[in-house]
Amino acid sequence: MERNKIYAVIDTNVLVSALLPHQGVTNPSVVLGAIMNERIIPVFNSEILGEYLEVLTREKFHFQRTSVETVVNHIKQIGLELDRTRSWEGVFPDPKDVVFYEVTLSKDDAYLVTGNIKHFPKKPFVVTPAEMVEILGL
Repeated sequence: MERNKIYAVIDTNVLVSALLPHQGVTNPSVVLGAIMNERIIPVFNSEILGEYLEVLTREKFHFQRTSVETVVNHIKQIGLELDRTRSWEGVFPDPKDVVFYEVTLSKDDAYLVTGNIKHFPKKPFVVTPAEMVEILGL
């Protein structure tokens, strides 16, 4: 049975966690695998792509540039680029997180997958990587 594709904005911290070396399978790595296998269609805008590149190429992570480019280029290729839908909900602890939330609002039935769930308004579409793995049925 073909499962429906899921649209999701992926917070940068999920990609960082997925790319870090680890023992065994982690929820962020399953989410990244679902993106690479096109089960998750990433939703983004140019600000989000810029943050991905800026953060993932930081020296402290030691990620191979080719790995970062592969992930970001795949997101651009299969994903859905949308403008922000302005939100007036609450105060965000990190102003850089607002773009992720507002791009999520631009697509009906999209999720926002983040490891920092406390940084966002409590909404059913804001989920952790573990919750997204459950939604995917993996």
